[in-house]
Amino acid sequence: MSRETMRRAHGNYYQPVPTFDGPSGSLEEENDQMTNKLKDKITALKHLSIDIGAEVKYQDKMLHGMSEDFDRTGGFLGNTMNRVLRLTKGSHNYYILYLFIFSIVVFFVLYIVLKFR
Repeated sequence: MSRETMRRAHGNYYQPVPTFDGPSGSLEEENDQMTNKLKDKITALKHLSIDIGAEVKYQDKMLHGMSEDFDRTGGFLGNTMNRVLRLTKGSHNYYILYLFIFSIVVFFVLYIVLKFR
């Protein structure tokens, strides 16, 4: 079986390596050029990976800060809920009525302000 028949049968359509009858200097120059291109690509990838690492560190720092803020807000909200529950358990149930009326008034004022803005 000839080489051409084997390529067609197996679907390998590669170009054979060129052979030079002259000095091997041109092949070495080509290898040097390809090596330089590869070095440039590796350098670019290195810089890109360093930039990605710096961005990941920055994002991690921001997420950590947000996590702390949410924890503080959760604690504040928990304290507020405890105060509201303490008010509801008291014998003065009219505080709940005052709270309800106050919230309705606040929402109504916000509605008016936003509607006529």
